[in-house]
This record gives sequence, structure tokens and C-alpha cells, in this order.
Amino acid sequence: MTRSEFRSLFGTDKALIGVVHLKPLPGSPLFTSKDEIFERALQDAEILVKGGVSGLIVENMGDRPFFKEEVPPQVVSFMTVATLLIKREFGLPIGVNVLRNDPKAAISIAQATDSEFIRINVHMGAYVTDQGIIEGKASDTLRFRRSTWATSIKIFSDVRVKHAFPLGEYEISVEAEELITRGLSDALIVTGAATGRMADPKVLEHLRNQFQDVPLLVGSGVTPKNIDKFYPYADGFIVGTYFRNGDVNNPVSLERVKELSKKLTSLILEDGF
Repeated sequence: MTRSEFRSLFGTDKALIGVVHLKPLPGSPLFTSKDEIFERALQDAEILVKGGVSGLIVENMGDRPFFKEEVPPQVVSFMTVATLLIKREFGLPIGVNVLRNDPKAAISIAQATDSEFIRINVHMGAYVTDQGIIEGKASDTLRFRRSTWATSIKIFSDVRVKHAFPLGEYEISVEAEELITRGLSDALIVTGAATGRMADPKVLEHLRNQFQDVPLLVGSGVTPKNIDKFYPYADGFIVGTYFRNGDVNNPVSLERVKELSKKLTSLILEDGF
């Protein structure tokens, strides 16, 4: 996937992707109501779209503590229904991220709902996380995508994802290169150390200099006060926590979505796009 193809997908030179954090799904420790899951998902998606996002991504954030890899069937079914409802209602490009690291489930949901991309937290390598050691399974993921005729679904991979530490000492540029050349990732995501934490603009600049035509996204900690630091290097911004006043349990704030969207638009205009 080239940067031009990325821009074509989202219809803009700099994509603002809002996160729809699903409430706890059946079976998870914090589950309370089936109806609330879909009501909140549609409400948050509507506010994000009204606020000016160019894409959405659906995550089962309420299911903490997360399964390390394969999630149970009800997670797939409820995420599929929620994603389909959002897709039919708003029609924007949509991604799926099945936490903590179930790319096969994400591909299945994306295929059933005509979604455009998935996010994989650990696509290659091995990371120590709060779920234990997670090993990337790029070979299985890519062959599954091929075998299910889902090759149009793009893979957005995290580079040193938040809440995780790599096993072994590797330069981040080497990890990024392997995600692209060996893991066949379509885009790369850079995050901070944890949810809501700001990523390092220098890392993004370094990767941009190394990979001129690979879509790069910032996946955590973006706010109106710091987006200008990432703007020259990033093609997209995935935002969840800021839109919820710093707490992933809160509903989306329309005021905050509009504020960040307005700031991004001003940067684009200044840049002459």
C-alpha cells in the first residue's frame, strides 16, 4: 500500500481515525448489558463522524483484562454486529482491532462487514505484555487472509506497540523494515508507552526518512496541542483517549473531536494541500 493509496482510501491527505471503544462484551468481567454495547457504539460513531473524522476503528476495549491471543466466539459475533451497524449507518472506511492480538478474528469481522483494514498489535517478533509473552504470527495471518479471499483487507501493524516491551535488542528501524518486507504490512503505527501516552515525534521522523512511501500513523496520545509535532511525518492519526476526556470509559466528546479536526484542517491548509 502506497501513501497515495492510503490517501485515496480515506479521501484526505491526513486521515483522522476515531476509535469506537466497545463496552464490555458478554463473558468479560465488566459486562452489564447487551443493548448498551450497540447503543454506545452507534452513539460514539455518530459523534466522531459529526466531529469530522475520516475513518473509524472498532476495538473491544471494554473486555479487559484481554485474552492474549484467540478470543471466544461471542467476542467475534458481537464485534461483527457492532461493526456492521456502524458501517451501514455511516459508510466511512472502518478498521477492526481484536484485543489483545487476534488478527484472524479481526480479518473475519472485517470481511463479513466489508471493512477496509485491521490493526495488529504484535504482527512479528515477541513482546512482553500484561497478557504475558505474545509472539507475532505473520505467517499464519497472511495465509489465513489469502485462504479466505480477504486480500483486499489492509494490515496496519504496530511498531513497538504500547503496553509492551520487545524481547531482545533491535533497532526500531530494523523492526519496521521487517514488518514491511517480511510481514507484508500495508501501514505502520507508532505509539507511546501506554494508552493515551504521546508517541515520540523523533521516531516517526526517523521512520519517515527511512520509508518514503509507507503510510505511517500515530496511534496514541495525539491532541490539538501536539499534533503539529507529528504532522510533517504522519499520514494518519488514530485517536481514542483524547476524544473521551482522557478516560476510555467515557463517551466521545463532540467538542473534542471538532477541536482536533479543526486543528488538523488548519495544518493542512497551512501546508497548501
